[in-house]
Amino acid sequence: MTTPTPSDIKAVFFDFMGTCLDWHTGTISALPSTIPEPVRSKFALDWRQAFFDSVAARVHDGLEMESVDETLKKSLDALLERGGGDKYADVKAVLDRDEEVKAKLLAQWHHMSPWPDVSHALEQIKQDLGLEIFVVANGTTRLQLDLCHSSGLKFDMLFSSQLLGCYKPAREAYERVLELVGQRAEEVVMVAAHVYDLRGAREVGMKTVYVERWTDDVCEDKGLVRGAVDYYLEGMEGLPDVLAGMQR
Repeated sequence: MTTPTPSDIKAVFFDFMGTCLDWHTGTISALPSTIPEPVRSKFALDWRQAFFDSVAARVHDGLEMESVDETLKKSLDALLERGGGDKYADVKAVLDRDEEVKAKLLAQWHHMSPWPDVSHALEQIKQDLGLEIFVVANGTTRLQLDLCHSSGLKFDMLFSSQLLGCYKPAREAYERVLELVGQRAEEVVMVAAHVYDLRGAREVGMKTVYVERWTDDVCEDKGLVRGAVDYYLEGMEGLPDVLAGMQR
């Protein structure tokens, strides 16, 4: 971890799902309680990773962007068919038998609650530090609007990959948002629970804060992550103090 030189911080960009929102609790709640909780939990984690793998594959292959809802559905089906059908036989049986449960499971991604440490941190950043806060996340604008409604979180504006025309961590995603909000990279901090996101932001000159969430970056070496970002936090409670320390 390095200590960035203090400067005039004007804005904070936030990744949304995982960083601000507890997608794991929402996902397992959409599955019947007859399925053991450990099975639902591992299934949710594997589905999330399958989603990330699918997006990464599309980027690698130069394919056009697709709706996050479509990617979630495809990754769900692929997970259950490629060996997951045996591993998650109970889940597959329920989803094969009841289309309404499957529809509810997919729709749940539009209705997630925030992590307990998020709301107060955002309030402090806006009111006490006077910083603008933005969502910069892969997904659709409709998804982000629905998530703001369900979580009660309020941002100055939402920037989806759908609006930007590319997925993070492409350099142009960060550069486009900086252009739209009229800020220089050195005036902005990127906050995320995904190190790939912060590596991309750092490449364009933004300061970076990693927020550890047990649900995300499950395949990353957290020791290496610490060396790849400016600040590493185990939750969002300390974020306002970190941002205040970055300011002159």
